[in-house]
Amino acid sequence: MAVVDVSEELKSLSSTLESIEAVLDLDKLRAEIAVLEEQAASPALWNDPENAQQVTSRLSVLQGQVRKTEELRSRIEDLGVLFELAESENDADTLAEARNELESVRKTVAELEVRTLLSGEYDSREAMVSIRAEAGGVDAADFAEQLQRMYLRWAERRGYPTEVLDTSYAEEAGIKSTTFSVRAPYAYGTLSVEQGTHRMVRISPFDNQGRRQTSFAGVEVLPVVEQTDHIDIPENEIRIDVFRSSGPGGQSVNTTDSAVRMTHLPTGIVVSCQNEKSQLQNRAAAMRVLQARLLAHRRAEEQAKMDALKVEGGKSWGSQMRSYVLQPYQMVKDLRTEFEVGTPQAVLDGDIDDFLEAGIRWRKQQEQEAQN
Repeated sequence: MAVVDVSEELKSLSSTLESIEAVLDLDKLRAEIAVLEEQAASPALWNDPENAQQVTSRLSVLQGQVRKTEELRSRIEDLGVLFELAESENDADTLAEARNELESVRKTVAELEVRTLLSGEYDSREAMVSIRAEAGGVDAADFAEQLQRMYLRWAERRGYPTEVLDTSYAEEAGIKSTTFSVRAPYAYGTLSVEQGTHRMVRISPFDNQGRRQTSFAGVEVLPVVEQTDHIDIPENEIRIDVFRSSGPGGQSVNTTDSAVRMTHLPTGIVVSCQNEKSQLQNRAAAMRVLQARLLAHRRAEEQAKMDALKVEGGKSWGSQMRSYVLQPYQMVKDLRTEFEVGTPQAVLDGDIDDFLEAGIRWRKQQEQEAQN
């Protein structure tokens, strides 16, 4: 590669990185990091473990984003110097090193660019992946197990923790279904493009006559719901009424206005408490009940959103989105993006980054066309 060509490519990569930096808004990220660092340094942070976990997790993600972007900027600048050095000294080893670094920078810029396309409401969440065997009998069960291995291997390569939550094994081979989590930021946004029906064509290892078999497996991807066990309720969202307790009780229970009724105005949820002797105790008890009911209400809303996503995804469960052909030729092809490779075994071993990138770009294009 000529120095002029390298110079032009480095300018292009630098320009792309500038666009990425603008989308990420690094100044805004650094300001948020400063606030989170101050919170993380507080001795009282771990008095609330749930909040502490959120603060430290968010801080780690943002620091990683900024650090990766800054390092990438430095690598692009250093590459120009490295190529010039290799040419001036006619050093083949340095030139090979520079070319390898250039390829690595290309890949990193592309990955970072794709990350900026993940701007959906749930895209930054961890992922819950379910796979089920569909038509194709034992071959479908075997295919479903291969898909599970493919995604787990992909996550392992990236250092993403996974947890298999449930697996139903088929009688002869493979699995009927499985559910596992991928616990990494943006795992949902990244893997959500995998949702749909996957199709495999091969000579069945389970057929005595060695016939070609087509089998299907469905993949569903949902965002992990973020839940907490405590809800803060602004005072202006509550109406409190006091009244005299009724029913059996001690002397002070029925003779004073100690009973409390709380109404949560935004939802209309009403709770009351009159079992304690004092109004203060009844208020505290009623607040605990209201918090519990609001938590259940919020979880129901979150579940409704997840069900809506599942319904939307269900449309693609019934439609083929990718074919894996092992015989009579070898090919893996995404039927939406038209992206294909001729190395199905590498794909089944977890090499799916190119498919994920193509899917994310395709989805973004579909969204933009729909808006227009």
